[in-house]
Amino acid sequence: MSCSAEYECESNALTMKSGRSKAPPTNSSGWEYLLTATVLLLVCLRAWYPLGRIVGGTVFPGLMLTSGSIHYMLHSLNIPVHIREICVFLAPFFSGLTAIATFLLTKELWSHGAGLFAAAFISIVPGYISRSVAGSYDNEGIAIFALQFTYFLWIRSVKTGSIFWSVMTALSYSYMVSAWGGYVFIINLIPLHIFVLLLMGRFNSRMFIAYNVFFIMGLILSMQTPFVGFQPVRTSEHMAAMGVFILLNAYASICFMYSLLSKQHAGYLMLILTLVFVFVGLNIIALLTYLGVIAPWSGRFYSLWNTEYAKIHIPIISSVSEHQPTNWVAFFFDLHVLVASFPAGLWFCCKNLNDVRIFAILYSITAVYFAGVMIRLMLTLTPVVCVLAGITFSSIFKRYLYDEAAERTLMLHGLQRRKASHQDQSRSKDRTMYDKAGKLRKPLQLECAEAREQILSTCPDDDFGTLKTIIIATMLLLLSMFVVHCTWITSNAYSSPSVVLAYYNNDGSRTILDDFREAYFWLRKNTPDQARVMSWWDYGYQIAGMANRTTLVDNNTWNNSHIALVGKAMASTEREAYKIMLALDVDYVLVIFGGMIGYSGDDINKFLWMVRIAEGEHPKDIRENDYFNDEGDFRVDNAGSSVLLNCLMYKLSYYRFGDFQLDYRVPAGFDRARNTVIGNKKFNLEHLEEAFTSEHWLVRIYKVKKPRNMDSIPKSERVFEHKRSKPYSKANNKGRGLLMNEGTAVKGRRSNRI
Repeated sequence: MSCSAEYECESNALTMKSGRSKAPPTNSSGWEYLLTATVLLLVCLRAWYPLGRIVGGTVFPGLMLTSGSIHYMLHSLNIPVHIREICVFLAPFFSGLTAIATFLLTKELWSHGAGLFAAAFISIVPGYISRSVAGSYDNEGIAIFALQFTYFLWIRSVKTGSIFWSVMTALSYSYMVSAWGGYVFIINLIPLHIFVLLLMGRFNSRMFIAYNVFFIMGLILSMQTPFVGFQPVRTSEHMAAMGVFILLNAYASICFMYSLLSKQHAGYLMLILTLVFVFVGLNIIALLTYLGVIAPWSGRFYSLWNTEYAKIHIPIISSVSEHQPTNWVAFFFDLHVLVASFPAGLWFCCKNLNDVRIFAILYSITAVYFAGVMIRLMLTLTPVVCVLAGITFSSIFKRYLYDEAAERTLMLHGLQRRKASHQDQSRSKDRTMYDKAGKLRKPLQLECAEAREQILSTCPDDDFGTLKTIIIATMLLLLSMFVVHCTWITSNAYSSPSVVLAYYNNDGSRTILDDFREAYFWLRKNTPDQARVMSWWDYGYQIAGMANRTTLVDNNTWNNSHIALVGKAMASTEREAYKIMLALDVDYVLVIFGGMIGYSGDDINKFLWMVRIAEGEHPKDIRENDYFNDEGDFRVDNAGSSVLLNCLMYKLSYYRFGDFQLDYRVPAGFDRARNTVIGNKKFNLEHLEEAFTSEHWLVRIYKVKKPRNMDSIPKSERVFEHKRSKPYSKANNKGRGLLMNEGTAVKGRRSNRI
């Protein structure tokens, strides 16, 4: 078995993966194993050499199990579909299910019309389509459907108080747990909803039943995922759900006792029990946290509250581009006109408040905050933006497309029918003369005249009709622009594979840069099958999946110390790095260099993150300040730090680059990615040799030289030094004598005993 279940789905043909992250193009042979064996027991020896990786405890199995289940069902129906094809089209298939789930959720919150708008929005919005294009085989591809469907089922359970809907919510939540780590958002948002309802005095039996059933079943089911295990009862990010569960049941008990006691005694009892509950609960949580029973917030979740925490203490989290704060341009890029319509939908929910719309308000506020902290969480903001934008557009069109003239005509006809009916009743012989005394009413003629006058007075003038036309035309124009924007973004930003780069020339023609696949193909065909490749973790999945070679680190990032060791090797001198590479049995080193073509995402621009991660584990050997010059600048030219200009990463990136003049307008060794001339041009490699450089110098591969044997010195040049032992005597029996005396080699090989 050559690869882990994190990779197990795509082969070299599956290179259409798009999006902002380098997710796994993989080896399909792993899925063939998965279809006949238990993935949770699989140990991958192709990754994280020499440690290996236990797959069941380091991945969410939902994605692989979903693909395998679909494959099994189709083959049971005699539909011969390859697992690779299922992996390619899994995300688009689930995007359709996401649109349906969004429609159901919005329908429960507002109306059918709003649900249709929301489903249309989420089907094409760039914020979600980045993870739902064909070939995007990633956890988020199925997780957003599970997220929306869980919220829909929760809304149904709160509205009905049905145990059935609560059980369905727990089942959907358990599927979400198996699919993506974002399940923590659900298990904190739903308790927040209950807590706010309690604060607003909206406690009822429906929410009591819904939350109790959901929490108990969801807790048990979520612990069945091996990667999660006992985290729901032992980590801080799950404690809010348990606290709300206890609070809800305590409040229900107090309400029950309140109904049995007098008002005065019940008030005292409620106050005393509340104080006792808060005091005891806080002390228990503090004690369990101090004893280590409850783990503190993990670094990734704690960084959502303290944005500087990860950068200082866990730099590997901040080194991921998707974990950076979101800039304002990204909101317009991924949401377009929905950004402006989203607050209006929030206002409509606040204006027409009920229990379920409070959930939508909390969902939107928390999602906006988290999306602003981490750009990856734009994925959780997009669904609720589509929901509230659907409410906005539905309300506007309902207001201004309503045919008031037809309604007035129907009302006038109704008055006429009522008048005629009254006249028929007055002529009827069966008319009773013994009606009960009641409230005196106006004569029917006068009542109909007043109603007619009121109906006709509501006729809008011509200015209002013109205003309606302008508003409807503006809304249609905005929707048209939204469709054009989504189409353009999808085509240009999210439909290109991450392993194939492209750029447009001045004449409009497009040039393809296929250096990644070229390098991985070379690795597969020209290196031994057991060759071990050292690179930064960003490229671990691609090397394992497309080159089928053993890697030291990959995108799973489960072992920070091992990544730090690779970072230390990259940041050390060649001689020191060679010792690390020999200890790790490294055969080849792969680096990404963008100085030739101006590619800004190369390893030099990522180098400071390697230094920071290595410094966290090896502070005595690696210090970030050593890689800045005296002015505090990180430079690769003559003004750069001598430590930087002589480290392994610098040499592997710029080896032989100083001999090339890319343009007559710039000197030799001009780095287009950093717009400067490199400072160290003339150097040779002592322990590595260049094995492969791609066409555009984007990928460079070096072979690690094997250690040499000791030099052989001619026998005539060898020098020995003999130590004379004291002669043996009874007084001194520690002497070794001449026979046991050995010569010490000063120069040359070790001598024979004399």
